[in-house]
Amino acid sequence: METIQLLMHGFAVAMTPTNLMFALFGAFIGTLIGALPGLGPANGVAILIPLAFTLGLSPETAMILLTSVYAGAMYGGRISSILLNIPGDEPAMMTCLDGYPMAQNGKAAEALGMSAIACFAGTLIGTVGLIMLAPVLARFALTFGPAEYFALFVLAFATLGGIAGKNPVKTVVAAALGLMISTVGIDIATGTERYTFGLLKLHEGVDFILAIVGLFAISELLFFIEQRAGAGRKMVRLGKLMLRPRDVFSALPTLFRGGILGFFAGVLPGAGASLGSFISYTLEKKYLGKRASFGEGDLRGVAAPEAGNNGASSGALVPMLTLGVPGSGTTAVLLAMLISLDITPGPLMFTQNAEIVWGVIAALLIGNALLLLLNIPLVGLFVKLLSVPPMYLLPVVTMVAFVGIYSISHSPFDLYMMVAFGVAGFVLRKLEIPLVPIILGLLLGPEMEKNLSHALVLSDGDWSILWSSPLAIGFWVVAGLGLVLPYVIGPVLRRRVRKTMEETSASTN
Repeated sequence: METIQLLMHGFAVAMTPTNLMFALFGAFIGTLIGALPGLGPANGVAILIPLAFTLGLSPETAMILLTSVYAGAMYGGRISSILLNIPGDEPAMMTCLDGYPMAQNGKAAEALGMSAIACFAGTLIGTVGLIMLAPVLARFALTFGPAEYFALFVLAFATLGGIAGKNPVKTVVAAALGLMISTVGIDIATGTERYTFGLLKLHEGVDFILAIVGLFAISELLFFIEQRAGAGRKMVRLGKLMLRPRDVFSALPTLFRGGILGFFAGVLPGAGASLGSFISYTLEKKYLGKRASFGEGDLRGVAAPEAGNNGASSGALVPMLTLGVPGSGTTAVLLAMLISLDITPGPLMFTQNAEIVWGVIAALLIGNALLLLLNIPLVGLFVKLLSVPPMYLLPVVTMVAFVGIYSISHSPFDLYMMVAFGVAGFVLRKLEIPLVPIILGLLLGPEMEKNLSHALVLSDGDWSILWSSPLAIGFWVVAGLGLVLPYVIGPVLRRRVRKTMEETSASTN
C-alpha cells in the first residue's frame, strides 16, 4: 500500500505541465538519437546533460528529461536495425535477424509496428519489476556497513566487463584509469594535494559532467570527422502498416517471456541489455521450434529481442537507484547526473529524495505510453530524419555540448578539460578500451575510498573487517566469479551469438 501511495505521489510530480513537456521532448529526441547508428543511449543522455544545466532545470525535471531520452533511445535503436540492417546500438543487433528480412519483403511497417509494441511491453514489464523490487532492495541495503559497501563496489568493478564483454583485461585497465582520475584533488583525510600539478582548478577534483560529455559526445564528433560521413542513408521502402490484431495477440506470450528475461538480465550486474536481447531471442527460438520461422522475417523474432532489451533497460535502474551502483553504461551516466545534482544515490534516496525516485519511475510509465503513441503514427517522420546527413546533426551536438558546459561554470578551463577528455576518449576507443568503466571508476572511486577509510577506522586498522560478515563474504565470492566467468563463459557465449546469427543468415539465404 505504501508503494502505491508513493507511486501516486510520483505521478503527481511527473504530470505537471513542465515535466510532461520535457518527458515528451526527451522521448522524441531519444528516439531520434537511438535511430542514428553509432550514437546509442549512453551518448544520447551524455549529450543532453549540458542542456539540462543550461535550462536550469530542477532535479526532478532534469532526471525525467534524461530518463525519457534513455527510454526513447532504447525504442529508436530498432529503426535502423530494421530499415538499414545496421543496429542503432548493440542491444538492437538481434532485431536485424528478422526485422531486415521483413523490410526486404515489403513488411517494414509491420516490423516497426510490432517492435514498437514489444518496446512498450518490455519497458512496462521492466518498470513494474522495478516498482516491486527496488523498495525491497533499498530496505535491505540499509543494513550495509562500510565494509559491505566497499565489497559491493569491488563487485561492481569485477562484473563491469560482463560475461558478454570482449576483453576483460581492457575493462580492468579502464576501471583502474577511472579510479586514478577519481583521486585527483585534495585528500579530505590528510589535506594533501593529489595529481593537481599545481592547478587550483583541480583542487576539487575532476567534474563528472566534463568527463562524460568529453568522453562520449566529443569523441563521437572526432570519429565523425575522421570518417567524413557526410552522406545520408538510403533505406528500403516503408510501406503501409498492415499489422493485424491477431498478429499482436499471437505475439503476447513472446512479449511477456522476453520482458521478464530482459528485466532480470538488466538487474544482474554486468549483464545488460545486450544479454537480455540475446537470451530472449535464442530461448524464444528454441521454445517455438518449427512453429516459427526465425531468421526469415518472423514477427516474433522482432518482438522477443526488443522486449528483452527494453525490459533490461528498466532492470538496470534497480541497482542504480537502490545501491548507487549502475547496471549499464547509460545508468552510469544517469548516476553521474544525480551526483552532480548533489543527490546521493542509494537506499537513503528512497526516503530523502522520494519525489525524484518516484517521479522518475512514474515518468518512465508515462514516457512509455508517449513513446508508443509517437513510434506508431510518427515512424515515417523518424525514418525521414534518419536519412538526414550526419554533417547537419553533429555540429548541433557539438554546440549543445560547448554551450552547456560553459553555462555551468563560465570557465574556459572546463572547455579545455572537456576537449582533452574528448581526445582521450577518441584514442581509447581506437584502442578498443571501453569508456564506461572509466566513468564508473570516476563515480565510485570517492565513495569506495571513503567506505574503506571508515571500515579501517572502525576496526583500528584491521583489514579483516572487509570480509568479516556473511554479506561481505557473499559479495567477495560473487566478485571473484565476476572476474573468472568472463574468461570461462564469455567466449562460449560470444561463439553462440555468432553461431545464431550465422545460422539465421544462412536459413534466410
